[in-house]
Amino acid sequence: MKRTIILLFFLATISSFSQVKQTDANLFQAKEFSKDIALFKAKEFVMEKIIGVDTELTKFEIDPLAASSSGQLTSLVYSCKEKNLSGLVLGFYGNRWNPAGVAYQAYAFKNLTEVKAIELLNKIDDFMNENLKYLNSSSDNNNIFFKYDDMTFLIYRDGAIKIRIFWNNFDSEWEEISFGRTKRRFEKAIKN
Repeated sequence: MKRTIILLFFLATISSFSQVKQTDANLFQAKEFSKDIALFKAKEFVMEKIIGVDTELTKFEIDPLAASSSGQLTSLVYSCKEKNLSGLVLGFYGNRWNPAGVAYQAYAFKNLTEVKAIELLNKIDDFMNENLKYLNSSSDNNNIFFKYDDMTFLIYRDGAIKIRIFWNNFDSEWEEISFGRTKRRFEKAIKN
């Protein structure tokens, strides 16, 4: 009898502390990150935070451009011709801890208007090209960084060029291949 009571007490204690719900207006919980999940969540973000929801029927397009192999960043292009809006959404993903110390995985989205997106993508590309010799001369030791808007970008070489973006307590890695794919696809999308 004593063992049964101890066992029940132990199981009740474990289950009561195993999950603690944490919500935040800009953070979404999920178990894994993919372009599909980013697209699903970004639709709501674009509707509510960028375009604005009202009683009129509104059409918009959104398309995932590239996801980093680290799974920490996805880029999406959006446009709403009716409201003359277009731009780039960066979907960030990473681990968070709530006040009780329970770890969970979170999303947040950063909107860049078309003009700001073009400016940022060109700035990153220019900085990488202008400093390629410096970055290549000492892999993972030579670094460059700059601030754009409320994001900080760290660029370095570790086998290949990598871009780390620090924003809103996220530290996400963007590989050169994913960055290049984003830039090419974004430029193509805004021309159409």
